[in-house]
Amino acid sequence: MAPPGTVKSFSRNSPGNQHAFGRIIRRPKRSYVSLLHFITAIPLDVRRGSGCYVGTRTLVNAVLDAGIGVDMVTPRIHTPVYTATRILFNETLRWRTFPGDATIGIDADGYSIAGRKKSLPHVACIKGVLADATRFEQGATRLSMALQSRLEAKHAQRADLVITISQYCAKRLADLYGVKNSVVVPELIDLDSWQNLFRANPTAPDPRAFTILCVCRFYPRKRVEVLLRSAALLRDRIPQFELRIVGNGPENARLRQIASDLRLESSVRWLGDVNRETLAAEYGRSDVFCLPSVQEGFGIVFLEAMAAGKPIVAARAAAVPEVVRDGILVEPENPEALAEALLTLFRDPDLRNSLGSAGARRVEEFEMHRVAALFLRQIAKVAKLAPIESDSDAAPQSPHRSPTGLPLHSETTAVRPGGPASTQPSRLP
Repeated sequence: MAPPGTVKSFSRNSPGNQHAFGRIIRRPKRSYVSLLHFITAIPLDVRRGSGCYVGTRTLVNAVLDAGIGVDMVTPRIHTPVYTATRILFNETLRWRTFPGDATIGIDADGYSIAGRKKSLPHVACIKGVLADATRFEQGATRLSMALQSRLEAKHAQRADLVITISQYCAKRLADLYGVKNSVVVPELIDLDSWQNLFRANPTAPDPRAFTILCVCRFYPRKRVEVLLRSAALLRDRIPQFELRIVGNGPENARLRQIASDLRLESSVRWLGDVNRETLAAEYGRSDVFCLPSVQEGFGIVFLEAMAAGKPIVAARAAAVPEVVRDGILVEPENPEALAEALLTLFRDPDLRNSLGSAGARRVEEFEMHRVAALFLRQIAKVAKLAPIESDSDAAPQSPHRSPTGLPLHSETTAVRPGGPASTQPSRLP
């Protein structure tokens, strides 16, 4: 067995998912150790990186727990414009060489090395089809996303393997990029971490009130406006009605103005960005989770709501029906239908409990080690890794796993197979 390695790592328990570094010995759990390079320019925090950051962080944590070495390749130069940062980062990758077994690019990142001769197998991990999301944006944001989507298309077309997170995304990759051979490996959730958070931050719904929770970044495609209009319809029909909204984003000012115009000041609580402890408490005190988004490549917040045992109301759109099997799905863009579904759950506590319990059982399918085993088996097909062992894809029994995980910094930090870990500065400018 290879000697243990040392990695700089992200603290799962740090307030607000801020960057926090520690040092931890990672001992391989099996008789092989490989090295995978994860390439990403996404902002490495939940406030700016959103669901893509959360999914990548959780996947890397699970890969590390499986005893696979991870090298995080991230930008060292940041410009005021994210798209410029991303392109500069990717173009400089052309002069890099990567030891190990495979390079894995997240979304558009890695397009410049995908298909390159005499290099490691390259995997495009598409966590959301940018060309699909672009149609919901406007102005400069739309132009920026359109440019990035062209780079993402090149990435997916050139890669040795394309992994995406839902059948919906696989179809959009085929329709928009002409990529017809993608493999679906769903998003994943660190159930142990969330269950610990729920236990450490115990809350329960107020029996005298009815509380709806929404968690998202404020982008047009999330359709928070539809939820606000539903709230206006429910305000006088449900005693002690309250809508609590976690998040922030480009639509913040517009959404607050809509809430003011609808006279929802006494019914809506804008909580902004919160840390994971506060978020766990918000899930606990809610009666229902609701997000009427019309464009979701997957929707990690639905997994979080399931882990909390909360019933879900959402729009029947994009990948949502694949994820929310035990919830109420309504016609998109329809405040009346959304309000009627929420009213149904208000009137039927037994239905709330049964849907919440069914979701809590189903979310186990997305436990991070189980999904990571599927991911690694796909990588092994192109990277010639040792066979991935798993007990029917169940999570490994590791009750004493360290609370640290994804290395979030701009150095190359890896557990090197066959030797001690190294922390060499990245050659990226």
